[in-house]
Amino acid sequence: MQRCNNANFNPKHFYTLIPFSNIYVSVTSSASQDICAVKGSSVVIPCSFYYPKNLRVMRVMWGDKRAHVIDGPFISESEMNESGTRFEYIGNKQHNCSFKIHNVENNDTGKYVFRFITDTEKGKYTGTTGSTLKVVDLNVLVTKPNENRATKEGDSVNLTCINDCDGDHLSSAFTWFNNGEPINEGPVLYLSTMSSTDSGNYSCSLKTHTGTASRVINIHVEYGPKNTSVSVRPSMEVEAGTNITLICSSHANPPVEDYTWFKIDESHVLDVGHQPVLFPANGGQYFCSATNKHGSEISSVVTVKVKGKLIFTHLSLFPGMFHSLFICFRLKKRRTRAQETNCEEDSENAVYVTMNVCDAKQSKGRSQGE
Repeated sequence: MQRCNNANFNPKHFYTLIPFSNIYVSVTSSASQDICAVKGSSVVIPCSFYYPKNLRVMRVMWGDKRAHVIDGPFISESEMNESGTRFEYIGNKQHNCSFKIHNVENNDTGKYVFRFITDTEKGKYTGTTGSTLKVVDLNVLVTKPNENRATKEGDSVNLTCINDCDGDHLSSAFTWFNNGEPINEGPVLYLSTMSSTDSGNYSCSLKTHTGTASRVINIHVEYGPKNTSVSVRPSMEVEAGTNITLICSSHANPPVEDYTWFKIDESHVLDVGHQPVLFPANGGQYFCSATNKHGSEISSVVTVKVKGKLIFTHLSLFPGMFHSLFICFRLKKRRTRAQETNCEEDSENAVYVTMNVCDAKQSKGRSQGE
């Protein structure tokens, strides 16, 4: 319950009921008769009433601005079944006429008056002054070094929970939440040297009433690229002719604006692409960099190996050698058709590299002799 000026409560202050007889009846209340409550909380409107002992109270009622204070309808009364409603009479028929409102809403703001009926025909009384209820929302004040730019890693932000019922004093007990989870208590939440993990939706509530949550404050911590890495598909060692895919990944806020691929070629570093995915034609050493407005970060180097690539490339450099060796082999067969050599025995399934090296030397010698 939140009450304005509750420290000034004095039972000597009352507001007078309108009598329908010459009986004097009074109701005590707070001095200002103003009550303040936070939306979502429960509030009690304190009340006491006194009347001559020869009267017997039969019914007690509370009305508000939306109804006629004498004829009703009333939002609460002693003879009413109040289950399922937000209004509850918590007093009695003797001297306590207090009234409670659960889960206060903004439209509950206004004036409330008490009325009771005794066992005499003219013994009906209604308060003339009543109590005025004010309903407020909790607010969050955000304080940061530079109001004109986005929050980034390393910044500090202070969040202050404000209850207008407190006036100029931060006297209420508050609970702070991040993404719905309680994280701290007190009127001010200090977020110093912020990191990306501090991003989230912040709100506060009265410690005793979690349903009084303030509006949500979204804090979006920006940062440069981090955890930049390269993944290789299908693997870092592939067969010749296999398609290779390199993917550059990085976490950044705002997202990465530019990706750059590099290939290490002996003593040089070559710029080979500007997209998150690279399809290299050859193996080698690759790395990438990721950049946004807060900075850049490079990945570690990955080495892509293409199995069989060196053998294939080496043989392709000498395509004429196989043609020369084939001619040499045909000449030998014409001259010494009957002679069998180790190289001719497996002419159908010969290992040509071994056979041709041998024949190439012999052919060269014969050519010089001729």
